Amino acid sequence: MDVGLKRELEEKVRSGERLTREDGIALYESDDLAWLGGLAHEVRTRFNGDVVHFNVNRHLNMTNVCTASCAYCSFQRKPGEKDAYTMRIEEAVKLAEEMRSENLTELHIVNGLHPNLPWRYYPRSLRELKAALPEVSLKAFTATEIHHFETISGLSASEILDELIDAGLESLTGGGAEIFDWEVRQHIVDHRTHWEDWSRIHRLAHEKGLKTPCTMLYGHIEEPRHRVDHVLRLRELQDETGGFQVFIPLRYQHDFVDMKDGKVRNRLQARTQMATGAEALKTFAVSRLLFDNVPHVKVFWVMHGVQTAQLALQHGADDMDGSVVEYKITHDADNFGTPNKLTREDLLDLIRDAGFRPVERNTRYEVLREYEGPDPARRESPQPMRV
Repeated sequence: MDVGLKRELEEKVRSGERLTREDGIALYESDDLAWLGGLAHEVRTRFNGDVVHFNVNRHLNMTNVCTASCAYCSFQRKPGEKDAYTMRIEEAVKLAEEMRSENLTELHIVNGLHPNLPWRYYPRSLRELKAALPEVSLKAFTATEIHHFETISGLSASEILDELIDAGLESLTGGGAEIFDWEVRQHIVDHRTHWEDWSRIHRLAHEKGLKTPCTMLYGHIEEPRHRVDHVLRLRELQDETGGFQVFIPLRYQHDFVDMKDGKVRNRLQARTQMATGAEALKTFAVSRLLFDNVPHVKVFWVMHGVQTAQLALQHGADDMDGSVVEYKITHDADNFGTPNKLTREDLLDLIRDAGFRPVERNTRYEVLREYEGPDPARRESPQPMRV
């Protein structure tokens, strides 16, 4: 990158001036990862100091039966396929109750787009999960699922959200976003929910007082300009609603092993390579620099590996996703070494080892407990990048 442009971008970031589409593309073109990381770290420090947030959560996928066959997805099954499953609500509640001993604070629920389950299954499941675990926040359903509920129920998204909120919903999940630009999206997504409906549903959720995450699936057939476009659409919606709490870059996964039924469902991998660690860190850094109006950037360690996740904390991220015990959507795709579970103590160690002070939060980013940071008496104790 030209020295003059580098200095201009530094001045923009340090003065709080909003970066443009052209600036975002230029940042992706830079091969100076240390400079990018340092600049993003300045912004994450401005927002969050030396804190890394985490929560204790579990993922619950009540069905993997799905009408869609998205090109990247190894989770979905068709009715009657081997390994297709749908939980009775009583089964889901029993499974959730078994998690209580782990002092979890959030249940994260995402499902396939089941063609036959009635609409009433979904609010009833939330109501019964909330009755069984009243202290646990229910973060459930993508905008794609809400759009699907409109189809099967005949209700509007507004009516659906009202009923789900009454049943205990505290936040939507951020999924279904993938990459919004149609140039890419038409090749990777096999459902009806695109930018117009995804943004409509999150806008409605924000109007009703919900705070939601937003995501981006990167590292497949998209180019940096598509990532920049994706972030800027979300940034504009955030200007309007202020309802996004956190941005989560999700690293696209290859199928590393054959599925139990012998099928590899990922139709993209023959023509793609997964993002390298350096590309992941660049994506976190550029996203943090462009997103001047979203307070948090989360690294989902299941999709990035533990070491890259720690490095992401020095490249713009300030949240390390929680103590996931089973994340079928990713672990149905890969076998590249991420553990199935990190405990609260594991997360505390990883955050301190990266040089930060852990803070446990709830779904709404309210502080539940603050912990000591790295031991300053240890000579080898890590510290955050200086700003």
